[in-house]
Amino acid sequence: MELTELMMRRRSHRKFTEEAISKEDIKELQKAVLTAPTSKNCMSWHFVFVSDKDKIVALSKCKEHGATFMENATLAIAVVGDPNKTDVWVEDSSIAATYLLLKAEELGLGACWVQTRLRSDANGKMASENVRELLSIPNGYEVECVIAIGHKAAERTPYSDDKLPYDQVHMEKW
Repeated sequence: MELTELMMRRRSHRKFTEEAISKEDIKELQKAVLTAPTSKNCMSWHFVFVSDKDKIVALSKCKEHGATFMENATLAIAVVGDPNKTDVWVEDSSIAATYLLLKAEELGLGACWVQTRLRSDANGKMASENVRELLSIPNGYEVECVIAIGHKAAERTPYSDDKLPYDQVHMEKW
């Protein structure tokens, strides 16, 4: 599939079937994130792949709003950055997460970004801290997000060229 077509087709999916993701697809997702560029090639990211249903359900409770749908995913991937390697770990991690979202779409899987950095649970505890504890992520590392992945329960309409907000693109000056 051509990259532009893939980008137009990729939409956030929050409803998944119960079908497990194959080991081959998991391997492809791993390869995709490991090819993501990083500042000065410092590889400041780490990834925790989670297929254990109980852990995924627990992850879905990491923050107060916007994560409960994750309990129906069959795979969750915590995208973690190392601020001790670079001050642009957020950007490095975000690029890797985007690669992951695009690869999931290419494989015919649904995926959705769950923001954890700078988010909290109902008690005010940081969502990233909840994820860190649940997945035994060492201190000093920061959780950017968790990507929920599964087989799509339904297809979504791709973006169409005529509905893209071209008025938000500026040439030469604002």
